[in-house]
Amino acid sequence: MTYDYNLIYALIKQVPKRQVASYGMIASLLPGVTARMVGRALSHMPRGEKAPWHRIVNSSGAIASRASAGEHRRRLLAEGVAFHKNGNVDIGAHRWRGPSPVWIAKTCADPVEVMETVAGWRR
Repeated sequence: MTYDYNLIYALIKQVPKRQVASYGMIASLLPGVTARMVGRALSHMPRGEKAPWHRIVNSSGAIASRASAGEHRRRLLAEGVAFHKNGNVDIGAHRWRGPSPVWIAKTCADPVEVMETVAGWRR
């Protein structure tokens, strides 16, 4: 079974400048999606897609060590995202606050479920 990565890209577009989300945070809002699927979608993102891939990090705030890691960090720094001494994003200061009401309505997501999911991110 294949998943429509465009749904993942549309949700990633909800993450504004100076905020970051983890692969798991994105996955938690899309039924049947795992953090690995989000990573796979980003690795297969077509040229011209405007999803801000650099705003997605792992759950500890680390940037994956791959060829694009330098660009990933550079883009986040340019947006004003702070890093800890260990090189991880300061997620406490830059955690995404969740999707917009427009996204929730457009996807027919249950607003209460979305709010409960987002509240669980802050643990």
